[in-house]
Amino acid sequence: MSERTGTVRRLLRHPLGLVSAVVLAAIVLAVLLAPVLSPQDPNASSLRDAFGGPSAGHPLGFDSAGRDILTRLLYGGRNTLGGAVIALAVALLLGVPSGLLAGYYGGWFDSAANWVVNLVMALPAMVVLLASRAILGSTVWVLMVVLGFLVAPAFFRLVRGIVASVRNELYVDAAKVSGLRDPRIVARHVLLVVRAPIIIQVALVSGIAIGLQAGLEFLGVGSGDTPTWGAMLNEAFKNIQRAPSLMLWPGLALGLTSGALVLLAAALRDALEDRGTAPAGRRSRRRARTAAPAAPAAPAAPAAPRSADAGTPRTGTPRSADGTSPEAGERAELLSVRDLAVSYVLPGGGTREVVHGVDLDVRAGEIVGLVGESGSGKTQTAFSILGILPEGGRVCRGSVTVGGEEIVGMPERRHRALRGDVVAYVPQEPMSNLDPAFTVGSQLVEPMRHKLRISRAEAVRRALDLLDQVEIADPRRVFGSYPHEISGGMAQRVLIAGAMSCDPRLLVADEPTTALDVVVQAEVLGLLRRLQKERGLGVLLVTHNLGVVADLCDRVAVMREGRIVETGTAEQVLHAPRHPYTQKLLGAVLDGVPARGPWQPSNAEVV
Repeated sequence: MSERTGTVRRLLRHPLGLVSAVVLAAIVLAVLLAPVLSPQDPNASSLRDAFGGPSAGHPLGFDSAGRDILTRLLYGGRNTLGGAVIALAVALLLGVPSGLLAGYYGGWFDSAANWVVNLVMALPAMVVLLASRAILGSTVWVLMVVLGFLVAPAFFRLVRGIVASVRNELYVDAAKVSGLRDPRIVARHVLLVVRAPIIIQVALVSGIAIGLQAGLEFLGVGSGDTPTWGAMLNEAFKNIQRAPSLMLWPGLALGLTSGALVLLAAALRDALEDRGTAPAGRRSRRRARTAAPAAPAAPAAPAAPRSADAGTPRTGTPRSADGTSPEAGERAELLSVRDLAVSYVLPGGGTREVVHGVDLDVRAGEIVGLVGESGSGKTQTAFSILGILPEGGRVCRGSVTVGGEEIVGMPERRHRALRGDVVAYVPQEPMSNLDPAFTVGSQLVEPMRHKLRISRAEAVRRALDLLDQVEIADPRRVFGSYPHEISGGMAQRVLIAGAMSCDPRLLVADEPTTALDVVVQAEVLGLLRRLQKERGLGVLLVTHNLGVVADLCDRVAVMREGRIVETGTAEQVLHAPRHPYTQKLLGAVLDGVPARGPWQPSNAEVV
């Protein structure tokens, strides 16, 4: 069942949503079919029928001018609802795109847009509309365009605020690293977050537009003889003592329309946000019906056994086709960092350098560990390589080449082309790097379709194969699951599968096992090791865990306070460290410490 079909079904199961949808649909169809339902002219009058009651062909009777009330109600609905649609369209076209741009990119556009929005919101709407009538004329459509301009700031502020809080989410960074362009990220990940608030705002603004238009017409600020619900209220109010029932029909139409809009918007919001909550039995039956029997997976290559001593480095090196081990200098250099410096703009002005003169290399077929305590600059270095430094950060000095291309100063469009198929990223915190609004499968398929230009069917096949390669027991179930339906270890495997999906040559893994327990951690490390050997990847492993370094890495670079203080092979750094900081790190490892004995209560605790 597609997401759209599921949303419709959830909406139809919502009592208020169903009733409000039926009411609103009936009103809209009635006003659209006005020439069919009541073919006479809404302005045709017969004074002898003034204030006449219901009769054949005139079920609602006549108004004070002898005009058919039903006809004017239907044609008036066309004008009233049409005006609201115009105001809403103008507000959406002005407010939503500008809010998306301001919230996502910030900068000068954000400042200028906020200044304009504050200016518009300071204007009294009713005064502006009355002035517009005097200047532009009394046509309802023109006044609704002005009203749309006046209410656009409400959409701008709503969208901008939500987007500004979402743009730094880890799953947005993950989408950037996968190589997706900004418009696709905004449309797929960011706009999805704001759609529910936009739906509610649409209902509120539509109600305001209908009510304000009716109020203007009620006050006589309208288009003369053009039938509208507000004009009917105005005419009924003038004759309220003689025929108070004339107030009923336009008032009822206004109330039902506004109420149905709000209730339908709330129900639609609930239907869109309520995903992945079907009962487990129903989900399993649905998957059993739709999933084709999977072919038996080939047995995975066994992961290299972890040394009993966590401090023993992995000494095996990749071999060439003839079985010989190439020298390090003969391997293709995938990453070269020279004199890298990263700085951030401070809130009060000035800058602060957080990474200072880093030199680093990663060659094809080797794993290089970047080690240091929290705050040492490891992740900032990795983000510089990937081109995803947080807002305010920039590479202020140095050179970074990836796959032989200099990326410092490279246009974002060209840098984006390198992500995914040249350099890929495995982040920490797996659950935060998967968008909760999409299934696992859709998050694997989308980057492949964009980067590899393949069909959806081929992308699905590759995604299922990748899930099998990362040792997920039931790829089809995980493919159709939302992130909250899988475990943290499984989510990390999904991220590794996503990183491998476009066959990159360089992999940047930032603390890939931090959020996992020791059993799952060992499985993920074994998986990384196997994939690196099978594909000949170069891997930059960012970690603070020396056990992980000993288990995986060929070479190690130790980082402290934004500087590389020691580099060397894993065996040399871990067994014969030269720098005092490296010695301190190794001294903090608890290997060799005797186990604590059983707990014994002290004398003070014995009663």
